[in-house]
Amino acid sequence: MRNKRHFVIDFDSTFTQVEALDILGEISLEGHNEKEERLQKLIDLTNSGMAGDLSFRESLEQRLALLNAEEQHLPKLVDRLKSKVSTSFVRNREFFEENQENIYIISNGFKEFIVPIVKEFGIREENVFANTFKPDDNGKLTSFDTTNVLSSNNGKVEMLKRMDLQGDVYVIGDGYTDYEIKAAGLANKFYAFTENVERGNVLEKADHITPSLDEFLYLHKMNKAISYPKNRIKILLLENVHEDAEKIMKNEGYNVTTISGALDEEELAEKIKDVSVLGIRSKTHVTKKVLENANRLIAVGAFCIGTNQIDLEECLKKGIAVFNAPFSNTRSVVELAIGEIIFLMRGLPDRIGEMHAGNWNKSAIGSREVRGKKLGIVGYGNIGAQLSVVAEAIGFDVYYYDLMEKLALGNATKCSSLEELLKTVDIVTLHVDGRKENQDLIGDKELELMKEGSVFLNLSRGHVVDIKALRKYMESGKIRGAGIDVFPKEPKTNNEEFESELRGIKNVILTPHIGGSTEEAQVNIGNFVPGKIIEYINTGSTTNSVNFPNLQLPILENAHRLIHIHHNRPGIIAHINNILSQHECNIVGQYLKTNETIGYVITDINKAYNEEVIAEMKGIEGTIRFRVLY
Repeated sequence: MRNKRHFVIDFDSTFTQVEALDILGEISLEGHNEKEERLQKLIDLTNSGMAGDLSFRESLEQRLALLNAEEQHLPKLVDRLKSKVSTSFVRNREFFEENQENIYIISNGFKEFIVPIVKEFGIREENVFANTFKPDDNGKLTSFDTTNVLSSNNGKVEMLKRMDLQGDVYVIGDGYTDYEIKAAGLANKFYAFTENVERGNVLEKADHITPSLDEFLYLHKMNKAISYPKNRIKILLLENVHEDAEKIMKNEGYNVTTISGALDEEELAEKIKDVSVLGIRSKTHVTKKVLENANRLIAVGAFCIGTNQIDLEECLKKGIAVFNAPFSNTRSVVELAIGEIIFLMRGLPDRIGEMHAGNWNKSAIGSREVRGKKLGIVGYGNIGAQLSVVAEAIGFDVYYYDLMEKLALGNATKCSSLEELLKTVDIVTLHVDGRKENQDLIGDKELELMKEGSVFLNLSRGHVVDIKALRKYMESGKIRGAGIDVFPKEPKTNNEEFESELRGIKNVILTPHIGGSTEEAQVNIGNFVPGKIIEYINTGSTTNSVNFPNLQLPILENAHRLIHIHHNRPGIIAHINNILSQHECNIVGQYLKTNETIGYVITDINKAYNEEVIAEMKGIEGTIRFRVLY
């Protein structure tokens, strides 16, 4: 009997996400002229009682006096609580069903609302120990059974003494009264449950901080709904990634750390050692050296369009999936391009500067409309194509050039070469990617081909333009205006000085890499990229991955999903299936995609399998990474 395990679980803010009496107060005080004031007092009293700053009996009496509650309010309370059961408890129903004999709800709350909630999880009513109301003749819930030990100070300790559980006892709760059980020597360990609330003085006393039930089950090697506790998956977000991304990741249960600026190679190589997911923008470079230190890294999220700052090939070799946001800031960049073109065609940067200096220079010389002008778009991808449509709508004649065969939108004209475009148009705007081959795409030779008095924009990548050559042609007047948002060398933080040969040149708009930096775009990116990463971690789906073979997978149901990433060699999938066959594993679904470097195979099997299967799958020659989902 000594090896028998007993699980003592608190109810309020542990089994449920809320304090039940607080919710009862919201119901019973509806329409009361002191509702908000009383609810705040109720919360304060609850926290004081849970933290051990106020005697429990006193806290309970004062709370019931504030509630104005009646028996008729209880059904509505139960309905509300059913939707407020802790997420990880809902996820792990099997734990309660399999261990119902040895799970005890011990609470300073009330049986009248606890039993209807926990019995739906298979917990026996006789295993629920809590207070009971004593309604008056009018059904008012102002009193309780004072003979119940749980209505008094140290009540949980006294209840455990009476229960005299034989075997190992583990307590899961969020309050000081839960810790007292362990302090009294009645439990092996106290696990501070922090999924819903964190109490500082309770965390200090805990044997282990448990952000979810998944963590507890993982520690005890028990049946659980997910393969690995999400709180153990560390996320590092750099460069002021939008707060929505942090919220989404934290709500999913991940351990999230944020750093406002970029990190250089040495700093990132040190920080990334225990990181599972890295989120960056454009300034942080994920190099081979960084990846050599990233032993736990499974995914990189680029919270931007470009991924040239990431060594995609090295990520692929290490089985690290990379995701970006190819569409989320498209409109923002397009609007900035249109705005800058109009500004430059009117000579507004200089006029604005003169006005700030006190000079009134009213003149139409060199100020032109954009209607009927020829706009040349270099790079007809997501941004270039949308710019084409918007520009045509306001009167531009649009020309474009792209290495890939792209269908013209609207009345746009395709140019057969970059040289043809440069010689033809009045305005050149770059929207190319950051591949190495685009280094100095526009240099002295290309600028020489452009029309006299042309306007030039680069809102793509800093290294695609020879800045010294551009300065020369700006000073000569051949290029009459330029808008540059990206630079070969950019400050890592807002505190560093920006240096460029273009500073001080007339009719030049210099912006700090903000083409996609609108609130709308950052919200879109902050929601899109985490969604893709979470989907990859939870299901193995690689839709929209920049470097992985793209697989859209069905939701995993009543099976285990084996994810095997390997070097693209013949015979590996046969080897996988041979292992499964030898162990008589029933395959319920299998999906395979490859590219020139890796193979990505997903196999769903039924739940009956030998643990040796895992070891053998990991041991297949050519394996890069293997993980199990369930």
